Amino acid sequence: MHTTTKTSPIETKDLVQKTVFPILFSISFAHLLNDLIQAIIPSVYPILKENYHLSFSEIGLITFAFQLTASLFQPFVGYYTDKYPQPFSQIYGMLFSLAGIIALSFADNFYMILISVMLIGTGSSIFHPESARVSYLASGGKRGLAQSIFQVGGNFGTALGPLLVALIVVPNSQKYILWFIIAAIIGLGIISKIAFWYRDHLVLRTNQKKEIVAYHDLSKGKVNWAIAILLIVIFSKFFYSACLSTYYTFYVIDKFHLTIKQAQFHMFIYLIAYAAGTILGGPLGDKIGRKYVIWFSVFGATPFALLLPYVSLFWTDVLMVVIGIIISSAFPAILVYAQELLPKKLGMVSGLFYGFAFGMGALGSAFLGKLADVTSIQYVYQVCSFLPIIGAICYFLPNLKKK
Repeated sequence: MHTTTKTSPIETKDLVQKTVFPILFSISFAHLLNDLIQAIIPSVYPILKENYHLSFSEIGLITFAFQLTASLFQPFVGYYTDKYPQPFSQIYGMLFSLAGIIALSFADNFYMILISVMLIGTGSSIFHPESARVSYLASGGKRGLAQSIFQVGGNFGTALGPLLVALIVVPNSQKYILWFIIAAIIGLGIISKIAFWYRDHLVLRTNQKKEIVAYHDLSKGKVNWAIAILLIVIFSKFFYSACLSTYYTFYVIDKFHLTIKQAQFHMFIYLIAYAAGTILGGPLGDKIGRKYVIWFSVFGATPFALLLPYVSLFWTDVLMVVIGIIISSAFPAILVYAQELLPKKLGMVSGLFYGFAFGMGALGSAFLGKLADVTSIQYVYQVCSFLPIIGAICYFLPNLKKK
């Protein structure tokens, strides 16, 4: 016989405010699988370039198509789900990504490649806003920590992508991309479990008489000014990151005469460092204030970025590790800072910042691909080394650290 247990208001409050680590680790692992699928795209660029005689401009356009679909829909998805939460929407996102994997493995021309990456981009744009909200709801107030746990999953997925492509796809053929269907299927299973928790959690929050939201005393003008500064920082960070992620394998192949497989392993070193930095950014923001983490993580990479184009392969790896750790600590702090600026618009804020980040990556990839065709890939790295200087604008951010 089925019995229903009534949850008291006190128990409901405890459930809503408690940090739910199983959900945080589950959504982090789902993020790992989602971003692992995304990471296939830049990882197979050398193969696609060779097979279909693509120019750097066409490589940039492929990234542009992916990042545009991954960014364009996110603010709208977030805006809609702020009003009408969709616990099962992430499942649809993963199904789009699954279709993209299949299409990419069989793509035999430039336009089919574009359609494939746009399917994966659409899946990503559906996945991120609601996933960021899940990590926020499961944080129990430890928002920086929760966002770091969520982000680090994505970064490890991005790091594993080139390694698995080097081991599975490069020695064989493009069709071996089909093996990544396994990641999508596992992701669907995990996201389904999270969706039921999310649905039940929404019911619990509805049953609370008063939802606890952390407000600040900033005027609307100051909030808008702070959002504008954060978007400029996102431009600097992700334009530079597009240089590092999209073209790094080409850079080390061109400058140090490496094979595709060797270049992928050097890319893996950088991406692991990038993942490690993400772990630090959120908790540090909780402890010392997000403004200082954001400022250091963008502007602090400047001297290392300026040195990068002029050093040997060994020191290139060392500098890429340092740059990866420093610059990656920014995004969890940026996203939580923005959520605290607009606490009633979590989905829209998450979608806006993920979308703008991907959009800047798209614009950066397209522009830098054209620049590489006109000049050289090494010249691109020299020009981009100045981008982190823009991070100095973080000085003007208001401090939201609570006592």
